[in-house]
Amino acid sequence: MSGLLRAFAQRFLLSITFAIFLTLTSSLIFPAAAWAVSSSLGVNNAHLSSCPASDNCVVSQDADSKHAIDPIAYHVDRNAAKETLLKVLTVVPRTEVIENTDNYIHALSKSRIFKFVDDVEFYFPPNESVIHVRSASRVGESDLGVNRRRLEQIRLALKDLNI
Repeated sequence: MSGLLRAFAQRFLLSITFAIFLTLTSSLIFPAAAWAVSSSLGVNNAHLSSCPASDNCVVSQDADSKHAIDPIAYHVDRNAAKETLLKVLTVVPRTEVIENTDNYIHALSKSRIFKFVDDVEFYFPPNESVIHVRSASRVGESDLGVNRRRLEQIRLALKDLNI
């Protein structure tokens, strides 16, 4: 009987290992499905999009208390603030700027292990010395505070660079 139990346990472990292998390889082969561009990106009527109900987003414009984060204030020329932000983004791990216009920056930031993608947005409204921010995960319900921490680290880096 123990030989039968041992064979069953080995087959069960082999099945679990195979399922994990398939899951990991499919995410490498078909990454575009997880990285599809969200339609709620960009600036619309001088505002970044609001956050969904899930706990994996923060935004500095028109947010409820759960999703609210302060914009980043600056006291230098707007172009200097933008150039400094772009330099800071080059050292944020696994982050790549994919859109850079006169008043808007959109970057992608990927998680280390599973390569989940977060959209990180910065809006420079005219006649204001602030950068409005939004960071949101594309999938899941919670990000364990990653989006908020990322933006606060960027805020601290910009403060250290005296913008």
